[in-house]
Amino acid sequence: MAFELGGDVVRRTSALVVAVLCLSSTSLHAGPCSNAIAQFEQGLRQSASNPDAGPFARQSIGAQLDRQPTPGSVARAEARAQANFKKVLARAKRLDARGDRVGCTQALIAAKQMYDLQ
Repeated sequence: MAFELGGDVVRRTSALVVAVLCLSSTSLHAGPCSNAIAQFEQGLRQSASNPDAGPFARQSIGAQLDRQPTPGSVARAEARAQANFKKVLARAKRLDARGDRVGCTQALIAAKQMYDLQ
């Protein structure tokens, strides 16, 4: 005597198994800073509509010498700040993937200090 499952039961069971496997594999690959990085990235996404939010850098010597910025110099400074920020955040993610808690924590702190969420 064979026991036959309905197609609906099989689909539901399959979906549940796939969901459990996906969740468990994500937690297996999560590094020591994964949650903190995810929270910071969520803050980045939420600040995207704020024109005052974004990466920033120290004031240049030229700006300190009463030189007026040009649109080109402002664009270059913004591009450099964005590139440096992306580099530091990518480093935090790499160190997190390697399981380096101290390194990824330090890199994430540096990234947070470079970005004004407003």
